[in-house]
Amino acid sequence: MELHDYLGILRKRWLSILLITLVAAGAALGLSLATTPQYTASTQLYVSVQGGATSSDLLQGSNYSRQQVTSYTQLVKSPLVLGPAIDELGLDLSSSDLAARVSANSPLNTSLINIQVTDEDPAVAAAIADTVATEFAAVIDELETPSEGGASTVKVSTVRPASAPSAPSSPNTKLNVALGLLVGLALGIGVAVLRAVLDTRIRTAQDVAQVTDAAVIATIGFDDDADAHPLIVHSSPQSERAEALRRLRTNLQFLDLADRPRSIVLTSSVPGEGKSTTAINLAITLADAGGRVALVDADLRRPSVARYMGLEGSAGLTTVLIGQAELADVVQPWGEGGLDVLTSGVIPPNPSEMLGSAAMGRLLDRLTAEYDHVIIDAPPLLPVTDAAILAKLSGGALVIAGAQKIHRDQLRESMGALETVGARVLGVVVNGQKRAVGDAYTYYHYRPHETPKVANLPALAAVEDTSDARPAKHSA
Repeated sequence: MELHDYLGILRKRWLSILLITLVAAGAALGLSLATTPQYTASTQLYVSVQGGATSSDLLQGSNYSRQQVTSYTQLVKSPLVLGPAIDELGLDLSSSDLAARVSANSPLNTSLINIQVTDEDPAVAAAIADTVATEFAAVIDELETPSEGGASTVKVSTVRPASAPSAPSSPNTKLNVALGLLVGLALGIGVAVLRAVLDTRIRTAQDVAQVTDAAVIATIGFDDDADAHPLIVHSSPQSERAEALRRLRTNLQFLDLADRPRSIVLTSSVPGEGKSTTAINLAITLADAGGRVALVDADLRRPSVARYMGLEGSAGLTTVLIGQAELADVVQPWGEGGLDVLTSGVIPPNPSEMLGSAAMGRLLDRLTAEYDHVIIDAPPLLPVTDAAILAKLSGGALVIAGAQKIHRDQLRESMGALETVGARVLGVVVNGQKRAVGDAYTYYHYRPHETPKVANLPALAAVEDTSDARPAKHSA
C-alpha cells in the first residue's frame, strides 16, 4: 500500500477512528476518576563523615560518604528502619506493607538521600516520611559506631523535612487522558488499516486491477432506487446510471475495430451483481444508437429478462433449441427501436448440456448473421459452468463485478474459469460503485435546461398559425 492508500483509508474510516480515540480517552478519564488519589511526601537527608582535621581527611570522608549512600538507600526499606517507625506512629501495617509505600534514592555523585512516602492521606504521608528519616538516622548511627566504643563516624542530618503535599501525585488525570488519546488514535488507525487489508471486497476499478489484467471498460454508480427501476435507460434516460450505460455502449464499440464481437455474453461471479439489468440496458442503448439488437436470456436456471421487460417467457430459447418452434415465432420486439428479445422459455433439467449443444451454436450463428449485436444474459460463473460454455461459443464475455458484493478471490476464480475454456474476455464492468460527493461523476448533473418562456410567445404562435393557414387557402 502506498501513502495515498493510507490517506484514503483515513478519509473513509475517520468516524470509526474518532470513535475509538474518544472511547480510549473516556476510559482513561473514567479510570483516573475512579482511582483513589495518592499523595507523596518526601524528605531529604545529608550523609557526612565526622572527624578529620586535615583537608586530606575531609576529602577521604566525603568520598567515603558518597560510596556509602548507595548502600544506605537499601537500608531505608529494611525492617530494621520501618519496624520502629511503625511502632512510633502506631500504624496497622507490616514492614512489607510499609515498604511498598516507601522509596529511596540518591542523586548521582552526591551524599544526599531522598525518601518518598505515598499514602492516601497527605498528612500521614508526611509523618511517615519524617519518622522513617529519624529512624534511619538512628540505625546508621548505631551501625557506624566503632566496636571499641566512641562516637559514630557517620552523621545523617535532615536537610529538608517532609511537608503534607497539597496535590495528589497520582492519578495524573491530564497525562492519562493525553495517553488515552494517543493510544486510542493509534488503535483506531491500526484497526482501520487492518480492516482495509483484511477486507478483500471489490469496490473500485483499482481493486479489479489487483486481480486481473482485463480492462475495466465502465463503472456504473450505486443507486438506491435501482431495484425499483431496473430499465433505467428507458425510465430515466438522463440519470447518472443511464449515462454510465451509454458510456459502456461506446466503449464496447471501440474495443477492437478489426475484430469487433457481434455476440457478447454478460455474466458475473455470483448472483445479485446486476448482470441481467446491465444486459437489458446495454441492449436498449445499442438499439437506441440505431443498431439491430437481439437480447437472449440464456440464464436457464433463474431467468429474469421476461419479468423485467414485461414479456411472455413461457416460449423462447429452450423452445427453439428443442425444435418445437422457429426463431421468428418466439422472438418478441420491444420498444420502438430495433430491439428483439428471445426469452428463456421453459426451464430445462439440463441447462449446461442444452447451452453447449450444436443447436445453440447454430442459433448463435444465425443471430449474429441477422443482427448487428447479440447480447446474451448468462448465469453466474462460480455456481455453474453455463456462462463459460456460452463465452466460448460467442464473440466474448463481459464480466459484471458488483461493488461490495464479491471478493477478489471470487473474481479471480471467475476470470480463471473463462481462461480455462479459452473464452475471450472483453472486459470488466464495476456495477454499483458508491461515489463521494464532488467526484468525477458529478458532471452527470449537467442536464439540458427547459426552454425559457418568452414574453411574446403567443404572438409568435399566432404568426405561425397564420402562415400555416395561407397555403390551405391558396390551394382551395
